[in-house]
Amino acid sequence: MVPGLALHPQTRKQWRRFRSLRRGYYSAIGFFLLVLLSCGAEMLANSRALIVHYDGQYYFPTYGAILPGTTFGLDYPHETNYRDLQQAFATQQGNNWLLMPVIPWNAFESHAVEGIYPPLAPSLTYRHYLGTDGAGRDIAARLLYGFRLSIAFSLLLLLCNYAIGTVVGIAMGFYGGKFDLIMQRLIEIWSSIPTLYVIMIVASILLPNFWILLGIMVFFDWTAMTWYMRTASYKEKARTYVLAARAQGASDWRIISRHLLPNTMTLLITFAPFSITGGITALTALDYLGFGLPPPTPSWGELLREGVARMDNEWIVASVTVSMVIVLVMVTWIGEALREAFDPKQYTVYQ
Repeated sequence: MVPGLALHPQTRKQWRRFRSLRRGYYSAIGFFLLVLLSCGAEMLANSRALIVHYDGQYYFPTYGAILPGTTFGLDYPHETNYRDLQQAFATQQGNNWLLMPVIPWNAFESHAVEGIYPPLAPSLTYRHYLGTDGAGRDIAARLLYGFRLSIAFSLLLLLCNYAIGTVVGIAMGFYGGKFDLIMQRLIEIWSSIPTLYVIMIVASILLPNFWILLGIMVFFDWTAMTWYMRTASYKEKARTYVLAARAQGASDWRIISRHLLPNTMTLLITFAPFSITGGITALTALDYLGFGLPPPTPSWGELLREGVARMDNEWIVASVTVSMVIVLVMVTWIGEALREAFDPKQYTVYQ
């Protein structure tokens, strides 16, 4: 181990404690893998081919420019239909070939089958492994892209809320006095504003998008973390190490950044998984109520709303419900394991 990167002994104890909590540890591994897979969602669910080998040349359409059908000897100038091209290569029995994603449908593409009205039931023939929705769009693809959108939203919400809440909360706890009293009253007023009504008003005026929803949620949700950080700062600033740093002439910024903040990180780490859960459920609830992301954006809330409206097509509501339960339970188990691993009572020695 590089000496400069050596972990603190207590951090190593916390890590070993976290690994010993198997339920949370394996949930963390599984959740991390899901996030990685969602980052490369285009390689798992896409109507474009991953690799095309044609006349001795290789093409990579997934993350590249649109390739017209004439590129591969077809008689149309618009974008190539790679599923049809795969069948054409198979009948030609030549050296040309292509590799499609596991789910050869994108999240916005409608699939019409002659004589069958959507939604389509799960089918291996059409490679709709979880079926389609009422518009003929592949549910598995929309679940995958919706998961990526939910995770991105919740992580950005977490970072923004923690950044604002931590700064304000530590300042309240460290400086106290009139500043603390004034900020308490402002935060109490701020917290009383109903966020859902604000989003409803905004949605009635303009079409909400990802950044507008994120901005509204951050605008009102950052206050929750301030109370925890304020309490932790009040407790930590009375510790001996803070008094010693002040006696040695350390500035307020140095005390806050080098002493208070590192010693309150445990609070931030243990609350993070539960904040992620809150972000996912908040976006899902807004989409379900119709005040979230506009269609045809793939989202779990939109799928849940359609599944409830089409209870006779049970694969729709079952797919999104099972996916939500699995992800939320995993994140909850991660949070419980982190809270237990970072519990200061585990490492306290009374003399």
